Amino acid sequence: MIEVYTDGASKGNPGPSGIGIYIKQGENQIEEYHYIGVYTNHEAEFLAVIKALEYCGEHFPTEIISCRSDAKLVVDAIEKNYVKNQIFISYLNQINSLINIFPHFFIKWIPQKQNKRADSLARKAIINKN
Repeated sequence: MIEVYTDGASKGNPGPSGIGIYIKQGENQIEEYHYIGVYTNHEAEFLAVIKALEYCGEHFPTEIISCRSDAKLVVDAIEKNYVKNQIFISYLNQINSLINIFPHFFIKWIPQKQNKRADSLARKAIINKN
């Protein structure tokens, strides 16, 4: 099983945004961060999950994926397969498409204090703009 921690950050809302992805595969730890441009914080959170699933699809397509996020809106949207905000529909559709790659996918909400690694990566992306 692959543990995936995701976070999105925005400096302003909307504003310059970054995503952070921290992946644990047994003893291996993978860190990814990307500057994504100007988005709202919620959009950055969705995009972090999308990027994490794309990465896992390329590197771990046969693994069980256990994703953790401190973004309750995103976790609820994925669990319920529903969003009210029209802007988020395309993000949810992309996530649903990517989830189908894996034999099993789980997502869990975690408190911010348990997601510090992904959060620092997302903030690093904004600072470094890469």
